[in-house]
Amino acid sequence: MIRLILVALYLFLFLILSIPVLIAEHFIAKRNPAHRDRLSKALVGWGFRCIAWLAGTKLIVRGQENIPADSAALFVGNHRSYFDIVLTYSHFPGITGYVAKKEMLRYPLLRDWMRNIHCLFLDRDNIKEGLKTILAGVEEVKRGVSLCIFPEGTRNKVNDTFLPFHEGSFKIAEKGGVPVVPMVIVNSADIFEDHLPWIRSATVVIEFQPAVYMKDMDRHEKKNMGAHVSGLISKRYFELKGEYFPALSAKQ
Repeated sequence: MIRLILVALYLFLFLILSIPVLIAEHFIAKRNPAHRDRLSKALVGWGFRCIAWLAGTKLIVRGQENIPADSAALFVGNHRSYFDIVLTYSHFPGITGYVAKKEMLRYPLLRDWMRNIHCLFLDRDNIKEGLKTILAGVEEVKRGVSLCIFPEGTRNKVNDTFLPFHEGSFKIAEKGGVPVVPMVIVNSADIFEDHLPWIRSATVVIEFQPAVYMKDMDRHEKKNMGAHVSGLISKRYFELKGEYFPALSAKQ
């Protein structure tokens, strides 16, 4: 109960007290967009780390050496928790936005910070608008801004399962000419979703796998990229779960 109150209060105060910063960033962006990007990344990253600390989360991060240093990337991960974004953001080395559902536009201030870190808003029910978002993503990665997407399309509500990865998600990497970095997230739902409405202390493992370069694939492999990456993530997911959470694995 206490952790839930602390996290909710912190988020509320961050959004309210950061209004002057948002106004300042609006003017900074007109003269120096890159400086605005760096400032937004630092502030949002700090805010997310504070939320993780208040939630009592122990985070284990592996495989950061697999993130390409010479280009933007499309980070692709499994998705079980709201905390997936909170926990991953600070571990992307460059400016990185998320592909989020368009419903997030309903929330003032939150949507402004999301825009400032280059998030894109996807209409999952409108093919035409969805295509526009994908094309916007292509332009972002060509400019050197990485993106993170959860291609299951929504939070998976069943532990140790994976929804099909939407193939269209990978067009950003294919058309933008950037590598795909599979991202395995283990046990994030144990923070919140597994025992709603309470937040509890939990250990979460995030591992970045070796980058996949679509330019080196044939047409058939590109067409089935979603299934390929989902397979890589699911295989490593169960390996990591057995390594870090053997008691949970034994119950399966």
